[in-house]
Amino acid sequence: MDKDFSKYNESAELLKVLAHPVRLCIVRGLLENGGCNVSHMQDCLDIPQSTISQHLQRLRSAGIVEGNRNGLEIYYTVSNEKVIRIIKELFDN
Repeated sequence: MDKDFSKYNESAELLKVLAHPVRLCIVRGLLENGGCNVSHMQDCLDIPQSTISQHLQRLRSAGIVEGNRNGLEIYYTVSNEKVIRIIKELFDN
C-alpha cells in the first residue's frame, strides 16, 4: 500500500461532493436526459430552485458539471468522464 495520501485527495474530494442524495440525483438525471436547465430539475425533484442552485454550484466547483448559457437559461451537462463512469457503475444494472 502507498501511504502517500496526497495522491488520494482529488478522488476523495470528488466522492465527497457526490456523496449527497440530491447531487447524485441531479448528476444521474443530467446523464439520463443529456442535460437540462434548473427549471426542469425543479419540476422533477420538487425542491426549491435555490436549493438546486446551491447543489449545482458545488458540482460546478468540483468540475463535475458545466453550464452553457443560452439567453437567460443555463443548460447543465456532466463534464467529468470519471464521474460518468462512477454513476453508470452505481446505477446501471
